[in-house]
Amino acid sequence: MHKKLKNKYCHFCVNNVEEIDYKNWQQLQRFTSSYGKIVPKRRSGVCSKHQRKLALGIKRARFMAMLPFVSK
Repeated sequence: MHKKLKNKYCHFCVNNVEEIDYKNWQQLQRFTSSYGKIVPKRRSGVCSKHQRKLALGIKRARFMAMLPFVSK
């Protein structure tokens, strides 16, 4: 019936990342979909604290034209 899900871990907690830098657009791009949308935490495996920081970093990078608002 139910699919057994693989345990996801927070990328930022495991690597002891405190601040998510909006200038590091390559790292932020991993957490966006092919359409440029922010990936939800249930899919990316990021904890709530870092998901909020991640969303803020992606939005700042978009505003500074480092990431696209829409890609397709």
